[in-house]
Amino acid sequence: MQRDKFFREIDNVTHPNETLVKTHCSYCGMQCGMNLRVDKSTNTIIGVEPRYDWPVTVGKMCPKGVTAYQQTNHKDRILKPLIRDDASLKGTDKGFREASWEEAYDLIAEKFGQLQNDYGKDSLSVFSGVSMTNEKCYLTGKFARVALGTRYIDYNGRFCMSSAAGGFLRTFGVDRGSTLPWTDIHETDCLFIAGSNTAECHPTSMFRIWAVQERGGYLIVADPRETPIARRADVHLDLRPGTDLALANGILHLLIKNNYTDREFIDNHTNGYEETKELVAEFTPEATSLITGVSVEKIERAAEIYGKAPNAIVMFARGIEQQHKGVDNVSAYCNMALITGKIGRPKSGVATFTGQGNGQGGREHGQKSDLLPGYRKLTNPKHVEEVSKVWGIDPCDMPKPGVSAYEMFELMNEKEIRGLYLLCSNPAVSAPNLNVVRAGLKNLDFMVCSDFFLSESAEFADVILPSVTWSEDEGTVTNLEGRIIKINKAQEPIGESKPDWQIQVELAERLGKGKHFSHLKTARDVADEFRLASKGGNADYYGATWDKIDKQDGVFWPCKDGDDQGTPHMFLDKKFYHPDEKAKICALPYRPAAEEPCENYPLRLTTGRVVYHYLSGNQTRRIQFLKDMCPDPYVEVHPETAAKYNIKHDEHVLLFTRRGKAEYKVKITEAIREDTVFVPYHFGHDQSINLLTIAALDPISKMPEFKACAAQIEKLEAKKVQ
Repeated sequence: MQRDKFFREIDNVTHPNETLVKTHCSYCGMQCGMNLRVDKSTNTIIGVEPRYDWPVTVGKMCPKGVTAYQQTNHKDRILKPLIRDDASLKGTDKGFREASWEEAYDLIAEKFGQLQNDYGKDSLSVFSGVSMTNEKCYLTGKFARVALGTRYIDYNGRFCMSSAAGGFLRTFGVDRGSTLPWTDIHETDCLFIAGSNTAECHPTSMFRIWAVQERGGYLIVADPRETPIARRADVHLDLRPGTDLALANGILHLLIKNNYTDREFIDNHTNGYEETKELVAEFTPEATSLITGVSVEKIERAAEIYGKAPNAIVMFARGIEQQHKGVDNVSAYCNMALITGKIGRPKSGVATFTGQGNGQGGREHGQKSDLLPGYRKLTNPKHVEEVSKVWGIDPCDMPKPGVSAYEMFELMNEKEIRGLYLLCSNPAVSAPNLNVVRAGLKNLDFMVCSDFFLSESAEFADVILPSVTWSEDEGTVTNLEGRIIKINKAQEPIGESKPDWQIQVELAERLGKGKHFSHLKTARDVADEFRLASKGGNADYYGATWDKIDKQDGVFWPCKDGDDQGTPHMFLDKKFYHPDEKAKICALPYRPAAEEPCENYPLRLTTGRVVYHYLSGNQTRRIQFLKDMCPDPYVEVHPETAAKYNIKHDEHVLLFTRRGKAEYKVKITEAIREDTVFVPYHFGHDQSINLLTIAALDPISKMPEFKACAAQIEKLEAKKVQ
């Protein structure tokens, strides 16, 4: 405590030529607090300091956060609009020339107008991301539906948080990624963490997780790999990739059998218990072990620990969500909290580790193909009318719902979609079954990309617009707790780069829709309209003003008016968001992975992150320290599996599936199952593991099954890494 007090006191002490700008990291949903060090004489960011006053991470930062400021003035920044002169070079970084904003806007307006005149409004599409502020995410949805009038808009959260959203909506009637604040975590008695390599993907959460064990509490981890957090777990449920639903049903079976249920809570606040009880009766420990590969003893011990714990939190991430039954997995793990009554109170609940910085807010306000601001639905006439009024359009002019992300790329291949406006995303690396996705991008008649680095996806563009980094603009994001926080501007945009909201306002004017956008002169103007558009929705941000956010260190939504201080704990009144105010306990039959191992493809391939990189790596692969720490992808192989294929550490192998192949060096480790191989997904071009992944989609969330497919290894001639 003395140390924290000392650092809090010096946080505001700067060198004479420096000022500190209070803000948050640009990367994952932790949104760690930081102060950017700015040279006042040059208005240039020169460094970073942790913020010890930020209650979520209390001065903790990871390697990515410490180096995030190095993006802003990086030599690779795109500083002027680029126009491709040679269409034959699409898919490469060649063939671009610098242009003025006027020329770029003129060309975009001409090409977009021509495509819509020839092929209809829906010939254009928008694909965006959730590493943007809420204001930008909101305006992107409005731009697609008002300025372009297209139904085809979706976002990269479809590949990240969509299954969590689908599971929470079905179970609770509302999608907020955590039912309690992160500051409750270290005070609980049991953490059940499924499908999260937390120590690498959300490392600044770990001090709270270790604190649970230090207080005498328990940690249970379900993961095919013995990750750093799994090694410290009291129980490591080392399941086969793609079998989480069976494991969750097996735990549920034992919670019911051993009378760890809360019948008062079940009877008064839930539906579906009897149907679920009947379904999970067949998931005995023995049957569950047979499916998952986890020992009977581990399954029984995990159920006992969670069942007996006075307070417990179920937490999960992409490991359970990026499956073709990801929504079912989420609801199944939520079932554990519901049947034991460990939800709707402090120190107990359900939470997901959000992958992207604004993975929560970015999916709530209109980027998703079927949603409008405030988590309103495009299929609900009342919701359409409410948003149309804010936007000043006739409800009849609101486009119908479109399709999910991967389905949009399929439509590009079919020429139903002919134009694309891409921003804040790199699907040429991050989407599944990349041969199809890249072919779709190449098949477009015209593509615009807004980015601050030349990504692998931007290589397919006809026009590239230079956007700003997070530190050159301001706005709000919503972290993994559901806490709305403020990103502050530390430096003026470099070169001719502009914020995406400004680009959209100016483009809308060129497209003849200026009357709906020209009043938005600043990011704060966008924020005020965005809050109004969310008012009355399930995700109600109306009362979360920038001033209130600053005063309270963030505001948890829903926050409905000026007097509302926000909602750190969900469901304290035991009222859920379904019409009858009850939660849904879901009876969920087990389904295997879409592609099971066979004689020709005997291994299970799974993918994930490493601590040094973020998403497609377009940002982090440019930061020298991060690149030095993890310069290339690799395939993790168990020693027994390596011996079977006569593979040695650091040798190169060909890894292939039914969709493609790629060459990787081998990392031999006992921290993975013998039947499983793992490759990180942060690398582009021929090194991208998504050349191999399967695009089997969850029927509800349309999430692809990144975490499980059948694979094979072929030993190559010795090519040892020096």
